[in-house]
Amino acid sequence: MAASRRADPDRILDAAMTLAAQRRWRDVSLGDVAGAARVSLAGLRAAYRSKAAILAALSDKADAAVLSGGDDEAADEPPRDRLLDALMRRFEALSAYRQAISSIVRDMGGDPLAALCAGGRLMRSMAWTLEAAGISSAGLCGRLRIKGLAAVYGAAFLVWLRDDSPDAGRTLACLDRGLRRAERLALLLGVVPRRAAPDAAG
Repeated sequence: MAASRRADPDRILDAAMTLAAQRRWRDVSLGDVAGAARVSLAGLRAAYRSKAAILAALSDKADAAVLSGGDDEAADEPPRDRLLDALMRRFEALSAYRQAISSIVRDMGGDPLAALCAGGRLMRSMAWTLEAAGISSAGLCGRLRIKGLAAVYGAAFLVWLRDDSPDAGRTLACLDRGLRRAERLALLLGVVPRRAAPDAAG
């Protein structure tokens, strides 16, 4: 039982995010995380081999929320609405860590979203989001959809970091605008057949 507690990934992730909310992420050491999670360094390494791995786990947690949400009734909704629901599930999963994520992003500069989801993780997450919404991420069209969705999510992510509106209304509005633009662009580029335009999702 003790060994299991030492390697509890969720407890370690929560401890790391608490520290990130209190100070600059670059100043948080693995030793700090181990201390806050009350685990040995060996126990920490059994769960996460680096701070980057901790951030990857945060992204994985959001992916899991996207994939576990939705219901049978949603299958009858237009693809754009299904994507909107899936992306909002992602933000809801991250909401408990927003202060920490804001701190982490401030340390990253340049392209903070890409840095937070390094190594192509963002694109993989967007591919899973498309699939969760019943939209193929395969082939050339799939790759274009992934890139388009990543752009929509990236814009909404920056709004979400500062969104103090009830029920994340500003984030929702930004996502809706972005998805509508992506939908029109998808039709323009021939990514989706014209007859599918009313329900298309770029």
